[in-house]
Amino acid sequence: MSGLNNGKSNIWGKISPFYWLRRMYDWTLRQSGSPHAPRALFGVAFIESSVFPIPPDVLLVAMTAARREKWLKYACICTAGSVLGALLGYSIGFFLYETAGKWIINTYNLREVISVIGRKYNENAFFTIFTAAFTPIPYKAITIAAGVFRISLPVLVCASLIGRAGRFFMVSGAIRIFGSGIQKTVEKYFDIFSVIFLILLIGGYFLLKHAAG
Repeated sequence: MSGLNNGKSNIWGKISPFYWLRRMYDWTLRQSGSPHAPRALFGVAFIESSVFPIPPDVLLVAMTAARREKWLKYACICTAGSVLGALLGYSIGFFLYETAGKWIINTYNLREVISVIGRKYNENAFFTIFTAAFTPIPYKAITIAAGVFRISLPVLVCASLIGRAGRFFMVSGAIRIFGSGIQKTVEKYFDIFSVIFLILLIGGYFLLKHAAG
């Protein structure tokens, strides 16, 4: 079996972030029938929308492929974790902008992005949040900016719930319909899928930075 399949000697090496993503993926597959997998899924979804952009979709695919009868449960867990994580991001922007908020913004070079998001919020806050929730646009920036610009909390929650539920139920539902073949494809081309997601994520940052050009 090649390095792409066993995750021990993949093309990126152990210093690559994709190596650790692969390790998380493999761990989730091993634990997919245990009580720990839902907690891991919730945690990754929570962190991705508030502090660090780790995509929960990969773990959602792995868990649903292993236990397809639980596709609804896993989609709900992923949605709940992501929406609650959005509340943490909002709180960081609202209450901790001068400390944690600025640190996150500076760490990920989001100052210009935050300014663009603020202008987008003035145009249509609900649609801006929904779009980011459903697409690879960096959601962390959206939730922190919602707190910075004092966006209505019900607007954040409703737009996040609709967008995230739509995304995660679509992903989980696709696995439920098409079966284990998708899991085998993910296993074989895991690094390629990771690169594609990274490109989409970077593209999301680019679109946000130039959206108000």
